[in-house]
Amino acid sequence: MSLTLSLDFQYKTSIEKLWSAITDSSKLAKWVVNIHNGQPMENDFKPVVGHHFQFRTEPTEWWDGIVNGEVLIVDQPNRLSYTWASGAEKHTVTWTLQDLGDGKINLHLEQTGISNEPALHGAKYGWSKWCGELEKVLS
Repeated sequence: MSLTLSLDFQYKTSIEKLWSAITDSSKLAKWVVNIHNGQPMENDFKPVVGHHFQFRTEPTEWWDGIVNGEVLIVDQPNRLSYTWASGAEKHTVTWTLQDLGDGKINLHLEQTGISNEPALHGAKYGWSKWCGELEKVLS
């Protein structure tokens, strides 16, 4: 059984600033942080279709601290999709940006291929926390 996480976040910013925050490696390191210790997850992300990248952080007893990915879709500034693989889990993450007017942007996250309920809850917790950090990067 494959589960899907679907979340929406609204930000008061421009679509260009939000796009940059989800595609620029140095900005990603400011909001995609280690949930356990708050340290940045260093990465070599580039918004180029076919680019293989990693997010890296301190390993724990449950996890090696590495997320591997490959960029699948880059439709600037509207849509970004990549694989997100860690341990036995390999998901597809897709971001869709929508200008709502009045300086508000909706950021829709869809993560597919999640194998079980605990992994779904973990992904929801992680992305919700990270997207709270993303708001700080945008202000």
